[in-house]
This record gives sequence, C-alpha cells and structure tokens, in this order.
Amino acid sequence: MHKRLFIPGPTEVAEVVRQEMSRPPVGHRSEEATVLGGRVISQVQKLLNARGPIFLSTSSSTGLMEGVVRNGSARRFLSVTCGAFGDRWHQICHMNGKPVDALEVEWGRAVRPEQVRQALATGKYDAVLLTHNETSTGILNPLAEIAQVVREFPDVFLFVDAVSSVAAARIDFDGLGLDGLLAGVQKALAVSPGFSLMAVTDRVIERARGIENRGFYFDFVRHYASYEKKQGVTTPSTSHLYALDLQLARILEETMPAREARHRLMAARTRAWAQERFALFPEAGYESITLTAVRNTRGVDIPALNEQLAKRGAVIGNGYGRLKNETFRIAHMGEIRLEEVEELLGWIDEILGLC
Repeated sequence: MHKRLFIPGPTEVAEVVRQEMSRPPVGHRSEEATVLGGRVISQVQKLLNARGPIFLSTSSSTGLMEGVVRNGSARRFLSVTCGAFGDRWHQICHMNGKPVDALEVEWGRAVRPEQVRQALATGKYDAVLLTHNETSTGILNPLAEIAQVVREFPDVFLFVDAVSSVAAARIDFDGLGLDGLLAGVQKALAVSPGFSLMAVTDRVIERARGIENRGFYFDFVRHYASYEKKQGVTTPSTSHLYALDLQLARILEETMPAREARHRLMAARTRAWAQERFALFPEAGYESITLTAVRNTRGVDIPALNEQLAKRGAVIGNGYGRLKNETFRIAHMGEIRLEEVEELLGWIDEILGLC
C-alpha cells in the first residue's frame, strides 16, 4: 500500500505527471528535446517572474548549492544559517575552500534584516547565501525584507535556497532583485526527485567568467551556454523534463495566488492542531507554509507513530538532525489538499488517544 507523503520531501506526484516520466527517451540534442527544454524554461520564467537565464540541472538541489559556491563569489561569502540546510551551504563553502563567515541565528528563529545589514556594513562580503524556507525548523524567512537590505549594497549578490518554497509561496525574482534562486522539483513543485532548477541574473554569469576553478558539472558559464540552446549542460533527464512540462502547466493553470492560498490554509489548520495538542517549534509569525514543525511535548515515539500511520496509508517526518524526536514535521505542500490534512490529523489523534 502506498503511503501518502506528509514528509518534507519527496512529496506526492499526480498520476498524470508520473505517466509523463514513462515516455520513450529522445536524443537530448534533438529538436524535440530542445523544444521541450524551451517550454520548461519559459514556464519557470513565468512562475518566478524571472526574465533571465534558467538552468536545468539533472541533480539534487545540493548540486546547485555547490555550483553557487564555485561560481558566485570573487571575495567572501556571508552564509546566513538558521537551521540544518543553511548549515549545509556553509559546509559546502568550507569543503570547496571558499572564504566564508556564518551569520548564525538560533534554530527556530527567523533571520532579521537588520542582522544582515550589520554584517554587510563591514564591507567584507560580495555574496549572501540564504535559505528561504528552512525545513529543519519550520521557519519561513522574510525574503522580501532581507532582499531589500541586500540591495542597499549594490556589489553584493543574494543567492536563495528556495527548495521547499517555490510553487507554494509566490516569489518575484526580478521584483525582489535576487541574483540566484534554486529549487528542487520534489517539494512543492511535486515532481519525482532527481532534478533541480535555478534562475540567475546576467551579472552572475559575468562574475563567474572571472572566477577560476569553477568545476565542470556545475560551471555556470557552461550552464549559461546550454541555457541559450535550451538544453541541459550534459545529458539531462528528459523524463523529468516531460514531467515538469506538464506539472508547470498545471501549476500555472491553478495560478500562484490560488496555490499559495491553498498552502496557507493547510498550514493554518495544521498549526492550530499542533498548538492545541503540542506546541510549535518556529517562532510566531515566521512559520513555514509548506510544513509544520511541532515540538514533541508529549514525548511521542515518532517511529512507532509512523508504524501505525503506515497501516492507514500515510507517513510524517521526524525531526531533522539534532531535533530528531524533539520535534516532528507534517508537510502540506504540492499535491496535498486540506481534506487529506484533516484525515491525517484525525488519524494521529486516534492513534495517540487525543480525540
């Protein structure tokens, strides 16, 4: 029996989208593949309001995070960390030998724009790394306000991990003045894992041209050349491109205002349940709209709870990293609907005797 995925990723994939992945392969440099890549790029540009280059990467989002580290700074990164995935970006900098300092924010709290301003005022940095939606803690950082601060420093680039917020929260790439934004397809985009996307500005490519040792697979100059051809930089997963083509069309048909409203409704219902039964981990006012991180105030055995949920056809997420068993996470993104959330919460109440 399939277990519906109420975990931070991967998420549920619509049957019609899964079927697209079963199409016969085509030559990745063929006209058919080029037209397909062009359609996907055009739809991503519409989704993000991004007129510039879009990279199509047959990789996880972590690969593009490493690409940013190899291509995005000529001087020093400011890595803003408020959870496990911000920490990951900081670690990638170290492992690639890139100069970096961490702006550390307590887990469960959001990044404040004034903290970023204070760090950038030192003049040490030419790039900021920011996680928009931190799934380890359930925090949605104030992207618009932080982007406004970074724009006060014209030579500083802002790179955003929007892995778990794209296609749930409306993001105006050009309007916010972002330089790079990356996302995996297995979260709110609701496509099978193994592919990622990135929007960049032309000035990112110009900076990359002047940086040595950009690597090979994630060399942004090579990615840009492939973007101009509407192709992958190496052999891409055309199966994912077929699925993305359909799923992006479905998302744009739903419209982002309606899609965000749906996610906010599911998030509000889950938070209300969590506050009544347990407590929330993220600080008030900055809660994610794609998942709810719940403090495990009752000391529930989360693996045992999942064993019981599995019998009913569902699974939730344990806490991540050092928060394992201290929190648990209920994702409500992508193809999930409010009635499914209601059913899940009812099952948890039943299993734990909270009815």
